[in-house]
Amino acid sequence: MTLIFEAVRRLNASFPPAPWLILVILFLPFPLLAANQYQIHLINVIFINIMLATGLNIVKGFCGQVTVGHVGLYAIGAYTSALVCIHFGVSFWIALPTAIIVTGLAGIIIGIPSFRLEGAYLALATLGLGESVRIFISATEFLGATFGISNIPYPEIGGIVFDLPSKIYYIIMPISLLGIFISVNILRSGIGRAFKAVRDDPVSAATSGVAVRKYKLIAFVFSAMYAGCAGSLYAHLVTYIHPDNFTILIMVTLLLMVVLGGLGHVGGSIIGAILVTLIYELTRPYPEYQMLVFGMAAVLIVIYMPKGIGGLIDRFLSTRKFIRLREDKADAAAD
Repeated sequence: MTLIFEAVRRLNASFPPAPWLILVILFLPFPLLAANQYQIHLINVIFINIMLATGLNIVKGFCGQVTVGHVGLYAIGAYTSALVCIHFGVSFWIALPTAIIVTGLAGIIIGIPSFRLEGAYLALATLGLGESVRIFISATEFLGATFGISNIPYPEIGGIVFDLPSKIYYIIMPISLLGIFISVNILRSGIGRAFKAVRDDPVSAATSGVAVRKYKLIAFVFSAMYAGCAGSLYAHLVTYIHPDNFTILIMVTLLLMVVLGGLGHVGGSIIGAILVTLIYELTRPYPEYQMLVFGMAAVLIVIYMPKGIGGLIDRFLSTRKFIRLREDKADAAAD
């Protein structure tokens, strides 16, 4: 028993859950503060996009792999969860892990090209895989084809149906925060350090004993599982999915979330997901200008904020720390 308590104590010291539990408590009253169900729905979409951006940041920000096929994994997660519920009559709580497992397997398929491809070539390969998923769905009768899939059941616990945005929020919010918690601790672990070594210099990482192929594949699988989880949550939030929900425009917005937030910066990707989701919603009445707005935003970010919002935050904190150290030295010299 003493050994168990000691193991729990060490785990809590390495990966403290207390701050995350406090965040969950702070977010609990959000539905009560919203003016209507639409605003709560938008908050739910923001949390789902945070999950997507966090997952994409693992493979792109942590491991440095250029992928633009994340939206295909998002679609696989959504359709898997919907089809499992509709055709097999299982609950959301079975469909969600099923979607995560299936997209994890799909992540292996998408990750294999990264063994031999880099940069723009890998981007084109993953773009083709992601777009082929949407085309395959559009042409397959079993998957709803161009009609989509409707009547996706809402989550249910003990007879309580989460059929309103204000109800399903209490499922989406804690799952998203759990995803962020896992991502932060992956970055702090040995796996995260291996990811950064592969990102910075794959050749040097290989010569140092890092299994480059292995960690590239792990990054793709982790990222895919996040996309699958987000896709499942989205399907059961809106209860109707269509191939047009998973277009290249959605992929562009996901990339913009990560780039705006800062590659490899978890907190920045959260801020990026919030801002880009709000911009996307504000420009929804003008679909012909959405690509122009996001394209201009991407160019301006690359020029003026190459490290994103996360880079600005790190620079601010580093500057504050330097100023504080300089003031302490000045005070010590005066004494």
